[in-house]
Amino acid sequence: MGKVEKSDTEWQTELAPEEYQVARCGGTERAFTGRYWDTKTPGTYLCVCCGTPLFDSSTKYDSGSGWPSFWQPLSAEAVGEKEDNSLFMRRTEVVCAQCDAHLGHVFPDGPPPTGLRYCMNSASLKLEPREE
Repeated sequence: MGKVEKSDTEWQTELAPEEYQVARCGGTERAFTGRYWDTKTPGTYLCVCCGTPLFDSSTKYDSGSGWPSFWQPLSAEAVGEKEDNSLFMRRTEVVCAQCDAHLGHVFPDGPPPTGLRYCMNSASLKLEPREE
């Protein structure tokens, strides 16, 4: 499947204002305010922009950060990483590999087995629930 490319006008038409601000403009929702930061619903988290499966609820954990946190994506191909030197910090931005939507950041302070914390914005995700 090729890259999903749309104009800003198309993205603005398809996304809610906060989704557009976060996913397409690199914004960040306030901690403890997103729709998924504390959900325990089993399922798959998809990119809100293009529907690509990104994370499984089985890798979600409570990091105490106020954002949905995962210790790994569904696959290495699902997400991309970019160096982010904004706000006078060195961080690693996480984007959707299919449409380059801003998802959040990854940090090296997560739990085993990966030791990573994929700290995502709820506004960049859409949960597809499943029964277990």
